[in-house]
Amino acid sequence: MPPPKDVVKIAIQMVGAIPQLIELQQTKPLASVLKDVCDAWSLPNAERYALQYADGRQTYITESNRRDIKNGSILRLTTSPDQEAERLYIGIQSKNVDVKTDSLKKLASLSQDVTFAQEFISRNGLKQIYSIVEEGNDAGEMLAHTLKAFTELMEHDFVSWENLSTVFIKKIVSYVNMNAVDASIQQLSLSILENMVPTSRLLFEVVKKEVTLDRLLTHLQATNAQLQLKAMALLIALLLSATDAERRDMMDYLREKNIRQFIHKNIIHSSEPLGDEMAHYLYVLQSVSLNLCEHRMKMSMDPYSQEQRDLLHSLRQTAFELESEVPAGTFSTERRRSLCAKEFRKLGFVNNSNPAEDLHRAPPGLLALDNMVYFSRNTPNAYSRDHFFEELFCICIQLVNKTWKEMRATQEDFDKVMQVVREQITRILSLKPTSLELFKTRVNALNYSEILKLRQTERLHQEETLAVPVLELREKLKPELLELIRQQRLLHLCEGTLFRKISSRRRQDKLWFCRLSPNHKVLHYGDVEEGVQSPPIESLPEKIPVADMKMLLVGKECPHTKSSGKQNKDVLELAFSIVHDVEECCLNFIAPTRYEFCLWTDGLNVLLGKEMTSERTQTDLDVLLSMELKLRLLDLENISIPDDPPPIPKPPSNLNFCYDFSHAEQ
Repeated sequence: MPPPKDVVKIAIQMVGAIPQLIELQQTKPLASVLKDVCDAWSLPNAERYALQYADGRQTYITESNRRDIKNGSILRLTTSPDQEAERLYIGIQSKNVDVKTDSLKKLASLSQDVTFAQEFISRNGLKQIYSIVEEGNDAGEMLAHTLKAFTELMEHDFVSWENLSTVFIKKIVSYVNMNAVDASIQQLSLSILENMVPTSRLLFEVVKKEVTLDRLLTHLQATNAQLQLKAMALLIALLLSATDAERRDMMDYLREKNIRQFIHKNIIHSSEPLGDEMAHYLYVLQSVSLNLCEHRMKMSMDPYSQEQRDLLHSLRQTAFELESEVPAGTFSTERRRSLCAKEFRKLGFVNNSNPAEDLHRAPPGLLALDNMVYFSRNTPNAYSRDHFFEELFCICIQLVNKTWKEMRATQEDFDKVMQVVREQITRILSLKPTSLELFKTRVNALNYSEILKLRQTERLHQEETLAVPVLELREKLKPELLELIRQQRLLHLCEGTLFRKISSRRRQDKLWFCRLSPNHKVLHYGDVEEGVQSPPIESLPEKIPVADMKMLLVGKECPHTKSSGKQNKDVLELAFSIVHDVEECCLNFIAPTRYEFCLWTDGLNVLLGKEMTSERTQTDLDVLLSMELKLRLLDLENISIPDDPPPIPKPPSNLNFCYDFSHAEQ
């Protein structure tokens, strides 16, 4: 029977502990889930912990993104974002070099997560980053971690780039202009300047003045491909943010330096392969070079130019209505131009100062603009067959935004996002949806995680890991792995568990401990004092021989759940009883967690010679089977597995080739 839609099976790791395999109920508050996980490991203060993806970008799990968790996900119990932000905020101010370096390295990694970034920035963490850079006392690895952390924190757009001090900017510029600087620091500095340039005319002018074209050309001659890429990215950002006159002057200077031959020699014909990003930047540079005059003529002669400007203004005004209502006298002309450029950047335009130029790069430009205006003026739910294409565009553009967030993408990941979106749309269209509404429902349900899962499944089928021999191997492995699970359950019973007695007034006021003897023949139990975790078996006065155990009762069948009328649902899910001896007395349990309930009921069923029936049994079996199969099939990677065994060859016509041992005896 498939699990409910709101339940996912996951693994949770913690350093120095056996991983937990749990069923995560998505309707259960995250704080309650954390409490159960911490209780299973006997950890106090669950509010100080959080769950985090164990691989990839290691994003923190929150109420807003928990729905992205899929079956088979591996999470890690770690320090909560606020605790970690406080610890690192203190660590980066340490006088101990090792502590400061480790804190900055950890900060650079965690700052990719928006939840952590909010916590760190709320503690004025960015000001401390500014100070480290402005003071200029750190270098090498420590400085690289600092710049990486700054870049990641600024990516979340919580703080404006215009808040940066002149001292900070000039320090970043100095790393670009100096020769004796580590390449990784120069790459990060170039990336910071690239992100800074489009946000403000003032920042553009500062960078253009401080970082000369000659210096960028010097970086393009470097043998480091990443340094070349970042230098080219900053050059393109400066060209796209410049006015027509500035862009013409810059391109004239680059032509004087023979930029075309320069690029062919140092980039295209270098030993390093030309990556997608560099190819994109070269294409943009070529477009600027070849079409600068043509674009300017089109904008002056095109009869649609005024219409384009009106539509662009309408589009920006609709998207940012509150900002557009600010009285004209509130901001200076320069500030208003900067605000408009920032808003056009948010709408996806490359040329923020003159977005109309973007419309000439991908004909037909007016069609794209018309669709964007329609999308901004109409609600996506207002479906009308006179606007089929526009409605389809609305659905798809929202899908792009949704997938972008799911992939936690950056500007450099645009092509990857579009590949996923193309696959989402293609897969749904192949199902031939009968209406736009059905298409919208299905394409939104096919999120990025589902795409990854489909790719994985298709890869498995392609590699024929689901062939008949593999399925037969699964069946042969099951008995061995089930026995392993049985032994683990009995071992857990031997370690014992602390239970609470529940009185008739439903008060949890006494503790008792129960454990199985090492020879698996006797259950020992008895009352214990508060604070005792694992009493020795000799201190437990009561015992029940396993041979006297008759049956196991769970839930509503237990006598201690029938005696007090209406029961709490949580108690019913954790209750079980052992019926023993001739008089059929019962030893009643209320497990502290669902995890303990599953392990104890499984273990007791093993002692009774019955099948293990808890949900954890199947979960553990699936995990073990998957791991064992992968290990067994390692040597068969990229080898086709036939469905049928190879035929047995016919016996030879004679056996004269066999050795005659009678001659040896003589």
